[in-house]
Amino acid sequence: MPVFWILVTVLALAVLGYVLGRARAMASSGGDLRELHSLPNYYGMNVALFTTAPALMVLVAWMLVQPGIIESRVASLLPDTAIAADTSLGLVMSDVRRISDGLDAAVARGSMTEDEARSLRADATDIRQVLGTVGVALGSDVDPATLRAAQAYRTASASLSTWMTVVVLAIALVGLGLSWLRTNRDFRARNTVETAILGLLMLASTIAILTTLGIILSMLFETRNFFSQYPWTSFFFGTTWDPSFSGRGGASQLSILPLLWGTLYISFIALLVAVPIGLFAAIYMSEYAGPRVRAVAKPLIEILAGIPTIVYGLFALITVGPLLRDYFAQPMGLGSSSSSVMTAGLVMGIMLIPFVSSLSDDIINAVPQSMRDGSLGLGATHSETIKQVVVPAALPGIVGAILLAASRAIGETMIVVLGAGAAAKLDLNPFEAMTTVTVKIVSQLTGDTDFASPETLVAFALGLTLFVITLGLNVLALYIVRKYREQYE
Repeated sequence: MPVFWILVTVLALAVLGYVLGRARAMASSGGDLRELHSLPNYYGMNVALFTTAPALMVLVAWMLVQPGIIESRVASLLPDTAIAADTSLGLVMSDVRRISDGLDAAVARGSMTEDEARSLRADATDIRQVLGTVGVALGSDVDPATLRAAQAYRTASASLSTWMTVVVLAIALVGLGLSWLRTNRDFRARNTVETAILGLLMLASTIAILTTLGIILSMLFETRNFFSQYPWTSFFFGTTWDPSFSGRGGASQLSILPLLWGTLYISFIALLVAVPIGLFAAIYMSEYAGPRVRAVAKPLIEILAGIPTIVYGLFALITVGPLLRDYFAQPMGLGSSSSSVMTAGLVMGIMLIPFVSSLSDDIINAVPQSMRDGSLGLGATHSETIKQVVVPAALPGIVGAILLAASRAIGETMIVVLGAGAAAKLDLNPFEAMTTVTVKIVSQLTGDTDFASPETLVAFALGLTLFVITLGLNVLALYIVRKYREQYE
């Protein structure tokens, strides 16, 4: 049974358990609510909770463990001859999974029967043609051992999925029955449900922390593999970015400095555009604009945040880029390309305006009115009050808004691809094409990649470096926020 239908069945059992648990509690008290320890809904929620929670935990654990069990079992069936000298077990297993998915699709569409899929032979059938009809493309002929492994993969997957369905539904039924049996008027259902909800909240926070930890560890392990094949001094202190996938690291120059320079240069220009405009717009809307103007202006500014980045990229490519080239770069002799740092920076700055404006507006409005009244009572003008009282008091929140905008700028990819180009170089000319770290991460992981080569593993080193930079910005912002918060609390 597919996972979707397992979930639907478990939820249906939970609804049934809720109804049965509530009815049993009411029956045990003779229909008198005063005889119950908890409200009737708590008894129903208790049965529903014990029906779904254990079953879903087993389902998630099973889905995490099952692929590893299947792959280890199937990998042991592959002979050494199936793994060529120019490939690896991981790549062969990728072909096995692709063929297995293709056979499943062919059976689902009626292109072949289940018996035909199990008895298929590579020497008697053009596997590439069969799988091509269902949209699965293979780059080379299928080895007989690979096909047999794919068939074994399908068989093991189907068997374990059947067992998963049986076990999960059995646990749900057992949970329903046991929780229903212990339901009576003296049962402390409210305490049990609230404890379970507390555990759910703790689990959610733990998942968030573990996800962050998993992201860091995944980058660390792959970065370690990269630095075992490529010198770290060349990566951090070299000045050339020139990967060569044919050289497997020997002829590649993988320095982060040109990419880091492009990232910081474009982000700096974007912040030069977004921070003043966004901050001034926030001050105007919170301190000067009337309710009618604010009701119209703020939603119009926030529309900018909802525009997809690909639209901003197209705007940079066909409008801003040619405009800067024709009216600024060429007349001043600074360049002849529409792709430039200035193009990406300006468009990215426009995109970041609502991030700065909306957050700063909310923070400024949160400054106590008593501080404004005190300043005005001492003889300060409206503008002096804003400059010397309101903005300093709101500075921690404004710093947070600027940090959010900076993080958004550093992580942007599509605007850079279409507006700034893909040239990795060190240059001060803002009308020259450059690129960023994120663009190169995408390019290094796009296509038929070999995760044993430095040219692919460098993407993880780039990502980890970008993570450390962003972490440093957060620490700096936290220091500034705490410093000014102490003065105004």
